[in-house]
Amino acid sequence: MTLAFCGTENNSAAYKVNHGVLNNGCFVDALNVVPHVFLLFITFPILFIGWGSQSSKVHIHHSTWLHFPGHNLRWILTFILLFVLVCEIAEGIVSDGFSDSRHLHLYMPPGMAFLAAITSIVYYHNIETSNFPKLLIALLFYWTLAFITKTIKFVKFCDNKIGPPQLRFCLTGLLVLLYGMLLLVEINVIRVRRYVFFKKPKEVKPPEDLQDLGVRFLQPFVNLLSKGTYWWMNTFIRTAHKKPIDLKAIGKLPIAMRALTNYMLLNEAFKTQKNTDTPNPQGSKSIWCALCHAFGRPLVLSSTFRILADVLGFAGPLCVSGIVHHVGKGNITFRPRTKILGVFFISSQEFLANAYVLAVLLFFALLLQRTFLQASYYVAIETGINLRGAIQTKIYNKIMRLSTSNMSMGEMTSGQICNLVAIDTNQLMWFFFLCPNLWAMPVQIIVGVLLLYYLLGISALIGAAVIIVLAPVQYFVATKLSQAQRSTLEYSNERLKKTNELLRGIKLLKLYAWEHIFHSSVEETRQKEMTSLRAFALYTSISIFMNAAIPIAAVLITFIVHAHVFKNADFSPSVAFASLSLFHILVTPLFLLSNSLGETHKIGTTLFVNRKRPTREDWNNYNSPIRRPVKVTEAEDYFKMSHEITFIIVGQLTMIVGQVGCGKSSLLLGILGEMQKVSGNVTWNSPERETAVDLETRKRGSVAYASQKPWLLNATVEENITFESPFNKQRYNAVIDACSLQPDIDILPHGDQTQIGERGINLSGGQRQRISVARALYQQTNVVFLDDPFSALDIHLSDHLMQEGILNMLRDDKRTVVLVTHKLQYLPHADWIIAMKDGTIQREGTLKDIQKSETELFEHWKTLMNRQDQELEKESLIERKAVLDRKTLQSTVYSREALLQDDEEDEDETPESDDEDNLSSVFHQRAKMPWRACGKYLSSAGFLLLPLLVLSQLLKHSVMVSTDFWLAHWTWSAIAFRGAKNCSYEQECRFDHSYYSKIFTILCGLGIILCLITSIAVEWTGLKVAKKLHCLLLNKIILAPMRFFETTPLGSILNRFSADCNTIDQHIPATLECLSRSTLLCLSALAVISYVTPMFLIALVPLAVICYFIQKYFRVASRDLQQLDDSTQLPLLSHFSETVEGLTTIRAFRYESRFKQKLLEYTDANNIASLFLTAANRWLEVRMEYIGACVVLIAAVTSITDSLSHKLSSGLVGLGLTYALMVSNYLNWMVRNLADMELQLGAVKRFNSLIKTEAEKYEGLLSPAQIPQNWPDQGEIQIQNLCVRYDSTLKPVLKHVNAHISPGQKIGICGRTGSGKSSFSLAFFRMVDTFEGEIIIDGIDIAKLPLQTLRSRLSIILQDPILFSGTIRFNLDPEKKCSDSMLWEALEIAQLKHVVKALPGGLDASITEGGENFSQGQRQLFCLARAFVRKTSIFIMDEATASIDMATENILQKVVMTAFADRTVVTIAHRVHTILNADMVIVMKRGVILEYDKPEILLEQEGSVFASFVQADK
Repeated sequence: MTLAFCGTENNSAAYKVNHGVLNNGCFVDALNVVPHVFLLFITFPILFIGWGSQSSKVHIHHSTWLHFPGHNLRWILTFILLFVLVCEIAEGIVSDGFSDSRHLHLYMPPGMAFLAAITSIVYYHNIETSNFPKLLIALLFYWTLAFITKTIKFVKFCDNKIGPPQLRFCLTGLLVLLYGMLLLVEINVIRVRRYVFFKKPKEVKPPEDLQDLGVRFLQPFVNLLSKGTYWWMNTFIRTAHKKPIDLKAIGKLPIAMRALTNYMLLNEAFKTQKNTDTPNPQGSKSIWCALCHAFGRPLVLSSTFRILADVLGFAGPLCVSGIVHHVGKGNITFRPRTKILGVFFISSQEFLANAYVLAVLLFFALLLQRTFLQASYYVAIETGINLRGAIQTKIYNKIMRLSTSNMSMGEMTSGQICNLVAIDTNQLMWFFFLCPNLWAMPVQIIVGVLLLYYLLGISALIGAAVIIVLAPVQYFVATKLSQAQRSTLEYSNERLKKTNELLRGIKLLKLYAWEHIFHSSVEETRQKEMTSLRAFALYTSISIFMNAAIPIAAVLITFIVHAHVFKNADFSPSVAFASLSLFHILVTPLFLLSNSLGETHKIGTTLFVNRKRPTREDWNNYNSPIRRPVKVTEAEDYFKMSHEITFIIVGQLTMIVGQVGCGKSSLLLGILGEMQKVSGNVTWNSPERETAVDLETRKRGSVAYASQKPWLLNATVEENITFESPFNKQRYNAVIDACSLQPDIDILPHGDQTQIGERGINLSGGQRQRISVARALYQQTNVVFLDDPFSALDIHLSDHLMQEGILNMLRDDKRTVVLVTHKLQYLPHADWIIAMKDGTIQREGTLKDIQKSETELFEHWKTLMNRQDQELEKESLIERKAVLDRKTLQSTVYSREALLQDDEEDEDETPESDDEDNLSSVFHQRAKMPWRACGKYLSSAGFLLLPLLVLSQLLKHSVMVSTDFWLAHWTWSAIAFRGAKNCSYEQECRFDHSYYSKIFTILCGLGIILCLITSIAVEWTGLKVAKKLHCLLLNKIILAPMRFFETTPLGSILNRFSADCNTIDQHIPATLECLSRSTLLCLSALAVISYVTPMFLIALVPLAVICYFIQKYFRVASRDLQQLDDSTQLPLLSHFSETVEGLTTIRAFRYESRFKQKLLEYTDANNIASLFLTAANRWLEVRMEYIGACVVLIAAVTSITDSLSHKLSSGLVGLGLTYALMVSNYLNWMVRNLADMELQLGAVKRFNSLIKTEAEKYEGLLSPAQIPQNWPDQGEIQIQNLCVRYDSTLKPVLKHVNAHISPGQKIGICGRTGSGKSSFSLAFFRMVDTFEGEIIIDGIDIAKLPLQTLRSRLSIILQDPILFSGTIRFNLDPEKKCSDSMLWEALEIAQLKHVVKALPGGLDASITEGGENFSQGQRQLFCLARAFVRKTSIFIMDEATASIDMATENILQKVVMTAFADRTVVTIAHRVHTILNADMVIVMKRGVILEYDKPEILLEQEGSVFASFVQADK
């Protein structure tokens, strides 16, 4: 057929100009081409030739500056214009199909207009981002010309009486309107920017964000097309594939999204709510109103997008119905009756009667629907992230005002606060994401039911009723699922608490052979957790089953009723497959609605639990004025103090002394305003004449405070000492010297730049204490509070710190110093002394005053002062060596990045050859799926469950495909029967559905059964694997050697039991089910389409290639972003817990604002990672769904073509299109789940790496029968040529040690730090590697004994007091072997009987986690009591009295000597005077015994090292 612009028919009206050229339709169409040609010729040279030499007037980093007015309106109008032009092209092609020749003028001008519209928006975008407004004049001319020419065409249509019934008339009218509106937009740009026709153009500046090189999140700044398709993410995703994403790569948040901005917005909303609300605006309603006021607008936008997407979603089933219907009729439409100006005009009804048109419209509807859906998701999640940042900031500000009593009394724990931040704020964020779903779902359900009724009549309502009736069941299941999850979380928290205690006290557990007790305790809690997990798995499988089975049941009932009850009703493929698609659409919102309601209920109960705690200000407002701040002069009445006035004089050294638990630390806290004040007040630097107003308004300055329990930041040593103050090298070095920190810094791998782990995990107690004191010394504050800074220091370090630090640096600078101490030998240095007893001040004044007035007290002090002795430093060789070993092994414990990152190395990773090879292997590993971890996970399920899992999934999808094939065959048979029969009576034309319906019912029933089997199989597999892996890990960890715990960060091990265990327990099974389902659905859909139309395979190849590369790039970026999201959350949570623990210190220093600023930085870092992750997910989903839309278009076009050539039945066309729609739904889920699965399998990989840990050799050469029951009964110890090391790669710490300890002897061991005395004690328990020599106790070589037996027969008290949460009884006797009288006896020996008797419950009184409800000294005494309870013949004390005051220690020493007269006691001396009464003394140096004799002999020897230790003390 020949082509011509105006057609080739003879006497065509297209060539007649009798009534003027403007009355010739072809000429008018030709005239309409002129503006488009003009634009193309004008803009192409500018775009492609001259653009490279242009430069922007205003330099900005990103080419995304959108500053012309009406920008978004222009993009929206252009999109509508493009769609209308596509319709005009299609209308021209369809109408021209009825003519004898081809009329190019019907579709060539709109084709040119389409190109011009695309060019116009590209041209505009380049002009706008480069800020050359004068070049927009070309567009002004274009819109003017296009509007005029299109108006001429519209007028001529009116003249020829062409009206609304004709589609071309409507399209032309729309184009006139669109061109007119675009012209107005262009004029408005001139009016506002004045770039032409005005003398002075308006200057504009780019926003601050776009001038900032650090802002890389461009979603708020890009144009609508880039916003909708996330095009700006392309560069980011490509870069991510080349190098790992870090915080530098994602940059900073835009100002509008920062936590501070959103916090101010939320605060403003709360204030507004407070002003307009009822007198008590504290309820949940008030909070909801404030949240909606601050963040409601974006939610409305998100909901609008969601409703539009849901409505457009129904275009799929309707278009499928239309296509199948028209294909069944051979795509034959009525010949149009309207022929004007030589061409045919068609109506919209005739236009939509074409199957190809419906296929194209379906394609555009899918593109638009997916774009709106992803936009809705993005806006909702972005709003939720902004809200989360605001709420976290608000919580932090509240924490800063919390009273420390809340924390110490257990009313609000650090864990609760972390839960509030980590869980509750995230739940609120996800609730905001669910909100648009809640509002849009009812609309979707109503429209879906109406369309089903339109297609199927009454029978549709029966099917819909099945879904709606089962919706409450789904809601019930969702509620139960939520309850099971909450129950699981409670048991999980309990298990983690026990695991945490187990890991923190692992050294004690091994030394006491109590591993099995705590192992059983954790396993018992794990069993309870598994019971909850079973319930969780059961309800999850029911939920999955119902989601899959309900549409099958609804379809089955509907079609059976429709075929058998309404026998004359239409049961064609078009109706059946459209209904099938509608049922699948309808079941999703009902399922999500029930789940969303369950989530809403859960979030409501979580968020609005009464969490109010009185703040410090609230407490002080009960009975007295608020606390007073600035230099200390007077403090009156605090903590349990009654009617006493205390003076702390400016510029002088005040010392506070007293026994353990008398209230010394409480006095300091009371002065700082940290205690609950019952009456009286605290005045800082108060002149005598000062009004009440002055008192109220004056603020306290900064106080340098070193708490008794050292508090360190997760930062470098230098940052911990300077503590946000300016760095002064001279002062810094002086502080380092005063605190004797230089030797410790030299040991650390990176010196003072070494990263301190959380809570100082990689430092010893002494190091932590000295860094804490160094921080106080470094500050330039006028007031310094030091709470027992010498408790963990030996006598040399203490003297040095006292002289160089406190006296030379602080007192000589005339700074006010308050020192709490047990070191009474320093009392002569004090300007003022406060002596405390039982929470009251016993006496205060100078030392001379007390000597005169309290002679007895002074004499008691003098006795203790004379007996002060060598206090050897608390950090033992183990700890020092552990630090050295970490350096040797290049452990990553010191860097925050290493602490946060997980060990992701694959077991099969190749060794590095050089940097380039290593880099390429890293990229290869990042792009590779962890198949080995996947194999490990599946193999753990066992040989029964794994085949069941695979076979049930394959069978289920095979049955589902068979069911749909049978439906296609059934409906086609029914139509073919009616078409073939030409009967006179209706009865004869009735098709017998019974045979087909029976097979259909069997297949549907089988499908439902298989749905149940698969859902149960997946969850059961998950349960079995979770149980097995946790059991394996716990067994391996608890039996691991002590060396493992010293070189592996505690946080890393705990993460395996918390985050990774949770992933394996709850997330992997769900992801596995979703991944297998979406993958098999996509594969079966592609197989069905390929079977129906083999031509589709040609198009499938390029689509598959595109798909592969998209998922490949996405998986790498997604994993990096997910890890970054997790890793940025850890510092945030760590900052919260650090703040809670160091609240007193922060407030003493007046550093609240600095810590709030840090919080904002951490929150923004976490939020930017979350936003990039969200944008990456949207980037993937948009592309996958666009590919899905292409699959639908290709499947539709090929199946229509095949059908029209009589190769294909309409039933198979319907089947192919239904499955094509399924691909577009499940393609992105497949890739998303693949990325999730890859990330989650990392947990299995990390589990596996720890499971490979080698255990200690617990078995012995001797059987239990060969070991005497009461061994060791004598307590004789023979040490022969003993050599000990911590690891086979390290040097020996004990070298050829020989000693003989007779039964019942009292042995004292002393020596400087690092001499090997602690290693000596650990050798008795085989905690270290004895590679030469032997230890023989009562005739048995301990190397031949089983470890459990050996350790259970000896007793040791460690220098660090370890208590477990539980009762006092449990802490003393976890094995439950002792009677109450024995426990009371032990407590009496330990000087604790009166303390425990005063507690409610006595022996059953509770001890909080870590023994926080007792002082440091009392905790040490409990540890002594615990050792006394064991009553073994050999008793080892390893610097056990470090935290005990002198008076209590003297009593203890006497008791030990009498109570253990018949036992062998080995004492590692903390204070040398404690071993003066020993039978023998061992002096050690560098792992060898230097001196070994009776103390009196050693003291008499000239040049004795022991004698020098004693002499140095006097």
